[in-house]
Amino acid sequence: MSDLPERGVGVRMCRDCGAIKPLTEFHVSPKRKGGRGSYCKPCFNERSKKSYAKRLLEREGRQVRENVPVPDGHRHCPDCDSVKPLEAFPRSKAGRGGRGGYCKPCHNARGRESKQRLYGGTREYHLRARYGIGQVEFDDLLWRQGNVCAICRAPDPQHVDHDHRTGAVRGILCFNCNGGLGQFRDNQHYLAGAIEYLKGTTWQRTLIHPGVYRITTSMRERPPSRSS
Repeated sequence: MSDLPERGVGVRMCRDCGAIKPLTEFHVSPKRKGGRGSYCKPCFNERSKKSYAKRLLEREGRQVRENVPVPDGHRHCPDCDSVKPLEAFPRSKAGRGGRGGYCKPCHNARGRESKQRLYGGTREYHLRARYGIGQVEFDDLLWRQGNVCAICRAPDPQHVDHDHRTGAVRGILCFNCNGGLGQFRDNQHYLAGAIEYLKGTTWQRTLIHPGVYRITTSMRERPPSRSS
């Protein structure tokens, strides 16, 4: 015996699948008889998907992406058309399940393509995103420094130095000088203390005779041991 209700009050036959279902299984439609549509919800949703796919193809020339069945803990990457574990997808707060929609290799490839298309390369993107300048401004600033590091004068420096409080670009430095300022936290007192420290501990040569030098240092002598 069928579990479906008999055709009558409170039920309707779907025009697509022909099944007789309660009115609650049909979407609300004030223009239709009884305030419900002519197609049951599954058939209506299927019709909506086909209609959207047709409009998308006519308007933009694109086809709707078909859902690919995947096992639990996996996701389908539409770029490489592969099913991979969730760990193969980058983390994303905006993505479903906290993961992005493309696997890591495809995600990285898309990022490189976007940077190349919008900025002409990753270098230009990095300079503008982090320092607010482009390669043209970088080259001009380096030229004004004589194409050398603004501190040690080493040739061909490649690192932008900026004020961490204001974000203003200060100059172009070599790797060592740029890292050194960072280690000293841009603190002038620390840098001055380092200079004084080097002055007091660096070995120095004292001329005592033409061509003869005495190596001296101002480092304090060790205090006498308790046993002496």
